Amino acid sequence: MKIAALLSLIGSAAAFVPVSQTKTASALAGWKDETVVGITAPMGYFDPLGLSNGKSDDTMALYREAELKHGRVAMAACLGWYVTAAGVHPAFNSALSSDPLEAAKQLQPVGWLQFVLGCGAIEWLAQQISKRPGYVPGDLLGASYWVDDSDEGWVDYQNKEINNGRLAMVAFMGIFVQDLYFGNYGDQIFRQ
Repeated sequence: MKIAALLSLIGSAAAFVPVSQTKTASALAGWKDETVVGITAPMGYFDPLGLSNGKSDDTMALYREAELKHGRVAMAACLGWYVTAAGVHPAFNSALSSDPLEAAKQLQPVGWLQFVLGCGAIEWLAQQISKRPGYVPGDLLGASYWVDDSDEGWVDYQNKEINNGRLAMVAFMGIFVQDLYFGNYGDQIFRQ
């Protein structure tokens, strides 16, 4: 009994022994390099909340992939919002409301099921593609096998995609809030 108590004391005391801090060489400085895709004028490396401080390259690659994915979804959402606001509902014979928030409420459960299953299938496919060797975050079609970041045109294209995605994320939030709070869901620029 005394031996068990002694062993438990030794085991619990080990919890207070400082763990050896091994510095892992992170190339975060490489992510802040001006030549990295996504670091563009006028902001440069933009991380006001410090979310990248102390993060590994794997985590930064995950962040980049999430940024690309959210940007692509936001670009599609902006387009879809204005198509719906124009009264076009190809799958529903234009029977739903032109207000996208109302149309979402009017959508039948089977429509939501199709939406969730479709998104899930795309996400599953993206996860399978990301397991291939040499995968570059966000490159679902494999363009990095044919061209690398030494091609100035390719880097310019990637910067445009990231910047348009960032703009679309902010724009969609504005569009959504405009409809939610003010009931204005269409193009407000040309309205009197």
